[in-house]
Amino acid sequence: MSSASSALPAPRTGAWPDRRPVAVMGAAGHTGRFVVRELVNRGASVVLVGRDRAKLEGLGALAPEAPLRVASTGDAASLDRALDGTSAVVNCAGPFLATALPVAQAALRARLPYLDVAAEQAVTAALFDTYDHRARAAGIVLAPSVAFYGALGDLLATAALGDWAEVDEVVLAYALDSWLPTLGSRLTGKSNAGQQLAYTEGKLVPFDYTPPEFPWEFPEPFGTQDAAPFATADQVTIPRHVRTPEVRAVMNLAPLRDVRDATTPEPVPADSSGRSAQTFLVEAAVRKGDETRRAVAGGRDIYAVTAPLVVEALARVLDGRARATGVVAVGEAFDAADFLRALTPGHLSRLDLPAA
Repeated sequence: MSSASSALPAPRTGAWPDRRPVAVMGAAGHTGRFVVRELVNRGASVVLVGRDRAKLEGLGALAPEAPLRVASTGDAASLDRALDGTSAVVNCAGPFLATALPVAQAALRARLPYLDVAAEQAVTAALFDTYDHRARAAGIVLAPSVAFYGALGDLLATAALGDWAEVDEVVLAYALDSWLPTLGSRLTGKSNAGQQLAYTEGKLVPFDYTPPEFPWEFPEPFGTQDAAPFATADQVTIPRHVRTPEVRAVMNLAPLRDVRDATTPEPVPADSSGRSAQTFLVEAAVRKGDETRRAVAGGRDIYAVTAPLVVEALARVLDGRARATGVVAVGEAFDAADFLRALTPGHLSRLDLPAA
């Protein structure tokens, strides 16, 4: 078991493994700003990419010397120009059902690593199914859903596995004290309506939108709360590298009610980093027969924590620590326990991992 303080980490200037800049697509968005800040804090230079130059110009305080490049997912040539001279692209431009495939194609043309922060299961599955062979042939990494939904649960489940190669089920339990959705989350919800998936009996199936509610015992401080099944990108990424017939996800009802309420406001910064006061806890439980192993992580702001997840993954791709090429899940590509520990102290206020 390990734990960490909630203080923000000091910038690690000079530690970045590649002098070429990182292209951040959707840099002016809510999550994109966190990603730009994290890259700069890690010592990386950036290229700010988006559809609206005026919005990109508004990022001057975050990266005052960064080039601005206007690009559209409907214009392949503009994407190619945006990636010229860069080391990798991080796609933060949602809804990803519209952006992920065109930006991934541009990365393949440029033979650059591609990482995104998509929560949409369908587009994550499409990247695996469509581009894995091409990315392997090119010897590059394409990593979808390197975000709170998609990476954190995957890493926790992988760390909990230990020496197990196969399990009977993986259960991911998400507890949030609230969920104030960004405009991007609202737009994603609309574009993704009716397309959620569940992973059961060894395959992805349509999500049941009328499941029963039930009490669920979350780790403290959340404790027992009413919960419901939840669709998350981890249910797409985990089965790509973990042999299991079941990947279930549940979430407490309070955040689900928030995100379904059209009057719920957007998140408000609560500190100088721009993080909101929202708190979260994620538990991964992997079961084999009668034995269950668990890993838990907690912190603040599901949007903000996406930035260190995707930036840490990119650093490991660029410095050669990725274990595989092609379209990969983070739990497959990296040492999961080591990766999670790298996020503490600062980005995770709690990390409980099984003993080695």
